[in-house]
Amino acid sequence: MESTAMEAMSEEERAAIQKVAELHDTAAGGGPLIATLAKVPVLLDTDIGSDIDDAVALAYLLKQPQCELLGITTVSGEPEKRASLADAVCQAAGRSGIPVHVGTGKPLLVAQRQPEASQFEALKASYLHRLFEPNHTAVEFLRRTIRARPNEITLLTIGPLTNIALLFATDPEIPTMLKQLVMMGGRYFPSSPDGANGEWNILCDPHAAAIVFEAPVPKLIAVGLDVTEQCTRSAEECRERFIKAGGPLLSVAAMAEVWFRHTQQITFHDPLAAALIFEPQLCGLLSTRIDVELCQPGKLGDTLLREDSTLSGHQVAWGVDPQVFFDHYFSIVGMGNTETA
Repeated sequence: MESTAMEAMSEEERAAIQKVAELHDTAAGGGPLIATLAKVPVLLDTDIGSDIDDAVALAYLLKQPQCELLGITTVSGEPEKRASLADAVCQAAGRSGIPVHVGTGKPLLVAQRQPEASQFEALKASYLHRLFEPNHTAVEFLRRTIRARPNEITLLTIGPLTNIALLFATDPEIPTMLKQLVMMGGRYFPSSPDGANGEWNILCDPHAAAIVFEAPVPKLIAVGLDVTEQCTRSAEECRERFIKAGGPLLSVAAMAEVWFRHTQQITFHDPLAAALIFEPQLCGLLSTRIDVELCQPGKLGDTLLREDSTLSGHQVAWGVDPQVFFDHYFSIVGMGNTETA
């Protein structure tokens, strides 16, 4: 009976049943079912080396089975040292072939707020890494990569937006050739008495941010400080979980010790933005238009929401369940480690 039924099926039906069986076998054998989904091509622009959360986000991208990490560009003070830090995390993950390019070290107009990549000292231990010259190759790399794969790439920005503003100014067609731009940046629902809307990545180069928000990107998702500040874990818990997860987080754990001299916690600002690419249900999103204050005294770099959202393609995150996010994050970075649940 079973043989007769199979013989009566079309080639397409038999192929579909075979595919379902393969997916079932993958899941039953302990392999992640998510690995069968299409890869998402991602370019990462980062100021890794200041706040530790950049490195924490990079570790996630390196372990995320849906992520096709096409390359990394660095921005802000000592970008060549930041490139070495990014390369060290990649090498700790066994991903030494990922391109890393040095970007600009200075903002467009304002004074530099973060001149040093302080976590570079962690590499003096035993973590393999390349050394880079302070040659600005990032913008040309981004331009060539995006043009080679039009309308496919998600650009993830987790630092000041100087590289991206230069990219958009150099090649005005590039914004329209992205699939989307996802950023950690801005503060959109202020709770302080003075209504301050400042956030570090935007404040470090507000003029660059204004250029990016004005660009015709098909879809721009901004994850602001209001949401990311809900995703915080203590230094003690982070040490334990990073070491348990192993892989790229071992090098991140060493970098984190430099960070812990100043604070005893990590806020997962950038990892939340990274995770949202693959798990969009992690945050509620509001369609709006984002502007940057450039004129009002004392408000330079504030992010402002406008009502004319129909033409902008902008969305801002407005809520998150921190426990759901952390469960997702550590399930991804713990892949391949049988001790990590």
